[in-house]
Amino acid sequence: MITYISGGERSGKSSYAQKMALGLSDNPIYLATAKAYDGNFEERIKRHQAERDERWTNIEERFNLSEVLPKNRVVVIDCVTLWLSNYFSKTKGNRDESLQLAKAEFDKLKTYEGHLIFISNEIGMGTHADTQVGRDFVEVQGWINQHIAKAADEAYFMVSGLPLKLK
Repeated sequence: MITYISGGERSGKSSYAQKMALGLSDNPIYLATAKAYDGNFEERIKRHQAERDERWTNIEERFNLSEVLPKNRVVVIDCVTLWLSNYFSKTKGNRDESLQLAKAEFDKLKTYEGHLIFISNEIGMGTHADTQVGRDFVEVQGWINQHIAKAADEAYFMVSGLPLKLK
């Protein structure tokens, strides 16, 4: 089972995903895809960690999500945007290669025995990026979001903390 949750920054995606996971399992997994690049982001990671209690198992993986997941679990993957940015950085901003790598890894997860809850940002709805690399990332993000949403069994769009069910 795959659930996809997207929305803007601070739209309530993570808290909705965590509540959903706790409704499905007494011991869900939180798979973090981020690396703390600065103090501000490190603080954000700590805030997210404080929202989860001892019921959660935390796993950190920046690339190969399929290699770290135990079977038959409920897993919140937070988030696709940061996971994709890892590939984008690794390929030095190569739009096509990063998309290919992310799609290939996601496709390995389609047959996961358990319930995956993917969180992603809708970054193409805001201001047009000033730089070519910024525009390239927005495009790659949109394409991977479409790829995941198409494969998902359920999809939600978060607005002001409220979920809008898409499918």
